[in-house]
Amino acid sequence: MCGIVGYVGREEAAPILLDGLARLEYRGYDSAGIAVYSARDGLQVAKAKGRLQVLSDKIHGGADVRGRIGLGHTRWATHGEPSDVNAHPQLSESGRFAVIHNGIIENYVEIKEFLQEQGVSFVSQTDTEVVAHLLDYYYKDDMMDAVVKVLHRIEGAYAFGIVCADCPDRLIAARKDSPLIIGYGQGFNFLASDVTAVIKYTREVSYLDDGDIAVLTADKVEIYDSLLLPQNKARHTVDWEVSAAEKGGYEHFMAKEIMEQPEAFRKTISPRIQNGRVVLDDLEIGADDLREMDKIYIIACGSSYHVGVVAKYTLEKLLRKPVEVALASEFRYCDPIVSPKTLCIVISQSGETIDTLAAMREAKRLGARVLSIVNVVGSTIARESDDVLYTWAGPEIAVATTKAYSTQLAVIYLIGLYFADQLDAIDEETYRSVLEELQRLPDKMEKVLEQKEKIQYYASRYFNHESIFFIGRNVDYAVGLEGSLKLKEISYIHSEAYAAGELKHGTISLIEPGALVVALAGYRGLFEKLMSNVVEVKSRGADVLGVTTDSLGAEMEKTVDAAVTVPDTLDMLLPSLEVLPMQLLAYYIALMRGCDIDKPRNLAKSVTVE
Repeated sequence: MCGIVGYVGREEAAPILLDGLARLEYRGYDSAGIAVYSARDGLQVAKAKGRLQVLSDKIHGGADVRGRIGLGHTRWATHGEPSDVNAHPQLSESGRFAVIHNGIIENYVEIKEFLQEQGVSFVSQTDTEVVAHLLDYYYKDDMMDAVVKVLHRIEGAYAFGIVCADCPDRLIAARKDSPLIIGYGQGFNFLASDVTAVIKYTREVSYLDDGDIAVLTADKVEIYDSLLLPQNKARHTVDWEVSAAEKGGYEHFMAKEIMEQPEAFRKTISPRIQNGRVVLDDLEIGADDLREMDKIYIIACGSSYHVGVVAKYTLEKLLRKPVEVALASEFRYCDPIVSPKTLCIVISQSGETIDTLAAMREAKRLGARVLSIVNVVGSTIARESDDVLYTWAGPEIAVATTKAYSTQLAVIYLIGLYFADQLDAIDEETYRSVLEELQRLPDKMEKVLEQKEKIQYYASRYFNHESIFFIGRNVDYAVGLEGSLKLKEISYIHSEAYAAGELKHGTISLIEPGALVVALAGYRGLFEKLMSNVVEVKSRGADVLGVTTDSLGAEMEKTVDAAVTVPDTLDMLLPSLEVLPMQLLAYYIALMRGCDIDKPRNLAKSVTVE
């Protein structure tokens, strides 16, 4: 959830740490800090509440903090309010250890009480401070021994960066259920929570597994498991450019990523379509396996869950097998009916979402086969799945996802066609028509995005609403869920999405004169029914912004106050087009309300705590 960066090398650490933290700002945070060691000044810590610039100004861009080894951190408050004191790094009472931490120490109260009985004084409200003091308690001139004892004592999720004044040439990294990578260089090495922090300096990285402990010096990296047995980690080369993590002339990352979606979609599908067939060579699931599958579970959170809602309609139509969509945060606690005949499709942009990871592990424990859809190569979910399909979307920096949603949908379409073909559940004519239309989608997406000025105008009409409702049926309803989430995420407007047929079961009582209803009505077979729902809300004084296809636009405009149309396509593929005006509407409304679009309040890019 927070940002971690550590550096050991031959250059001044502080400016490099500040630069790495700046590249992690998208993760969300409310305070920042660094710890740097030098022989002359010892272990120096600088922290500040608020934006990273406050910290940078405080230490004059790092010039006031000298040293060639250090740690940096951006924090979202979990234990203790945002403050200079609660910011990381946290120091031990002796000043010997500095610790940065992502995750939650679940038994920190018990450990804190124990340490207080030993006479230790605490200065912060954080769970992380207990780790710094516990390191001091166990330290007997052997840093690794102290680290191992601490890791055996604590419970919960963690990604740690540790520096010790008695061992000033090395950093220690350790992880469990929270992402941490190693970045390799010539005469320097990094630890970080995300590749984005180090891509400017190195493209060679390794991904730590749960229980791993890494020791970094300027010239080498040693990685051990929880028993301190040496590990040989695979090194991966990051294949995207630094410019992909920069705004490229756009005002916000979200705007850039919205406009990147046609090309991202194209890159996801094109290598997997060969000679008129979907080819998924990465999958080991065969036709016999699929025939044995009696049920498909889709597990995800947030926008990925909304992809799952679309996937239910799509996969059930193509495969004629039952599909259930579960919120990952609920899956573990609903006593799910899962067996070796269950296929679980797990969807996560980062591949590190803690609820999704925990749900996936529960599904595997119950015997299910797991196919994951993720963006980050080498992420924990990818590594622990039986099969994985990467979206190849490149870095997504804005907290509110856009191109991850679109590329996850692309993979779902590919899976649907591939599985249907394997099961002989689709005739050749239908297969060919769906595949051909799938390949046309990126061009049609570009046509939708050409309407951005029109959507910006509608945003100027509606940005002052404090409550907005989305209605739709079938896949239109699924897109409404995502449109509503985008709006509330970045504009802070209260928004809800409803299956339009449910209006009469209570929701219509919320409709009053001047209320805004966004009506999605692209699904041709249910257009008339949806329009009858539009008449219902119009009769109660609502303003209606409609979204439909070009061929239905003239009919819709007879009833609604304003309309956006998307190119005609197959019903099952509509979400890939309809979601684009929803994203643009949310973006422009948030812009007009003066919101911090890329870093919305209280949200983080990768949710790695439950």
